[in-house]
Amino acid sequence: MSMERKIPIEERLNSNAWDVDERPHIRIKDPDQCRKCDSKPCLYLCPARCYTPGGNGAVLFSHEGCVECGTCRVVCPNDAIEWNYPRSGYGVQFRFG
Repeated sequence: MSMERKIPIEERLNSNAWDVDERPHIRIKDPDQCRKCDSKPCLYLCPARCYTPGGNGAVLFSHEGCVECGTCRVVCPNDAIEWNYPRSGYGVQFRFG
């Protein structure tokens, strides 16, 4: 009988490596759109938890841990996220298969 251990997403993400570009590949185009958003799906659906709640309804974003899945731009109801792939040579290097 196999006794495989379920590995939490946080542990899996910690095994990856990032070569972070100083120029973010994702940005919030209009922070006011985030303040007006009632559901804020980016806070709950980003697997790397790059989006966090800020004061006054704002959404704070940190691109350094991004896994480049594009979920944020797909789930944003206000089209407030501009998402591009990082420049060549930068970004996440997946090490857990």
